[in-house]
Amino acid sequence: MNEERLHKVILRPHISEKATILSDKNRQFAFRVSPDATKREIKAAIEMLFKVSVTGVSVMNVKGKTRRTRHGLGRKSNWKKAYVALAEGHDIDFSAAE
Repeated sequence: MNEERLHKVILRPHISEKATILSDKNRQFAFRVSPDATKREIKAAIEMLFKVSVTGVSVMNVKGKTRRTRHGLGRKSNWKKAYVALAEGHDIDFSAAE
């Protein structure tokens, strides 16, 4: 796969209470990914960027919420989330500066 494409697949880590619990218990991490990314691209991008071994990738499309503003109803954008499971002994530390 093209290395330039792999850098554009992962947009940012998704930090939430549920994602923190999953990372502590199951070594699963959540990422916000490009809407046209595939599971194979996500796996290759995580392995290349973080130098870890990925055992599985689950992907879900998150629907944007409808919000009420003073100008009427608005809608947030849809986005794609990926849960990445790492192999035994591998870990990703987001707090460490590189």
